Amino acid sequence: MLLYQVRNMTTDNAGDRKAINDWLPVTASRHAKWWYSAFHNITAMVGAGVLTLPYAMSLMGWGPGTVILLLSWVITLFTLWQMVEMHEMEPGVRCDRYHELGQRAFGEKLGLYIVVPQQLLVQVGTCIVYMVTGGTSLKKIHDTVCPSCQDIRTSYWIIIFASVNFALSLCPNFNSISAVSLAAAVMSIGYSTIAWVASIKKGKVPNVDYGYKAHSTVDGVFNFMCAMGEVAFSYAGHNVVMEIQATIPSTPEKPAKIAMWKGCVVAYLGVAFCYLPVAFVGYYIFGNSVEDNILITLEKPVWLISAANAFVIVHVIGGYQVFSMPVFDMMETFLVKQMNFPPCFTLRFVARTIFVAFSMAVGICIPFFGSLLGFLGGFAFAPTSYFLPCIIWLKLYKPKRFSLSWIVNWTCIVLGVLLMILAPIGALRKIIITAEHYKFFS
Repeated sequence: MLLYQVRNMTTDNAGDRKAINDWLPVTASRHAKWWYSAFHNITAMVGAGVLTLPYAMSLMGWGPGTVILLLSWVITLFTLWQMVEMHEMEPGVRCDRYHELGQRAFGEKLGLYIVVPQQLLVQVGTCIVYMVTGGTSLKKIHDTVCPSCQDIRTSYWIIIFASVNFALSLCPNFNSISAVSLAAAVMSIGYSTIAWVASIKKGKVPNVDYGYKAHSTVDGVFNFMCAMGEVAFSYAGHNVVMEIQATIPSTPEKPAKIAMWKGCVVAYLGVAFCYLPVAFVGYYIFGNSVEDNILITLEKPVWLISAANAFVIVHVIGGYQVFSMPVFDMMETFLVKQMNFPPCFTLRFVARTIFVAFSMAVGICIPFFGSLLGFLGGFAFAPTSYFLPCIIWLKLYKPKRFSLSWIVNWTCIVLGVLLMILAPIGALRKIIITAEHYKFFS
């Protein structure tokens, strides 16, 4: 009788776990195709960061800027491949979330403490930046199309932008936002293309200056450090890659990593197509006079700049949903599994509405852009995208010391740690120096 009860309890628990997993956003649907991976990753990667790359180049110069940009592309593609490979190291055992991979490497508690704070900082920080970007782009369209109209504060535009995300945040899982993510991926390629084509059309500014903006060596060093963080911000897809791969079906004959990697390669080719022309052409045309958002630097033709900003809005709407979905998954997992709330629409509605309202409020309070990208890029994005996958790889696979794998991983770790230390220092100094020019709740 006791054995029967234990078996029933185990079956019930297994059934409850399956029901909860079928409700949670990340594991609710496993029917995604490889192209879902492609446009989800493009949406996650090509975001606000691409618009600031010419400005980052102006802080680093041609030689160092080119090296940093290309090196970041190579390193993050390598670490992305590692994460795709580690998603399912044993047949049938999947790490559906980044923190689950961390737990596999460092233990159940330590893995959570290491990964979750960093991942949340990236995802919540990106959502806040996208709130600012969306509101700023709406204001740019208004001011460009109707320069004689009454000025409307950026805060109001952020609220308008947030209203769309309040509605879309109720989409239950990753696959349910596929159409939004596809539109966002197309828009990201569109506005990136507009940015560099419009720059060529405008022509090189008279007496273009490629010299460093800094007035002293100290300024130059700190500006360089901040620029490295802005480049790092452009590679954020690692923070959602495990969750995206979790939506792809997997069998022993055809593991999910095959479809996922195919999508990642397509996505990274798209990243190169967007990033490199915008960075190099934008810097070539404007030199060190470029703004921290190249679309602000471009003033004409009016219709084209307005179209580009409209593309940005569509993209950051999709990007916001992609980055917020893992946050929703963490929130709902905690509420259902730890707080024992029943999984239902009301719980989802309240939790997600609170998060969107929070990111909107912080975006209204902090109208920064370039400096915020530099700080977040170095402090949060560098660990999760540049070297944490390498540490986990070394921990799990234990390659032979001084083998090629060991050398490559340790090189990425050293470069990533330097980036994590230096970039936030440069960005924080820039925020402090220019703080007097910022207007909170602007």
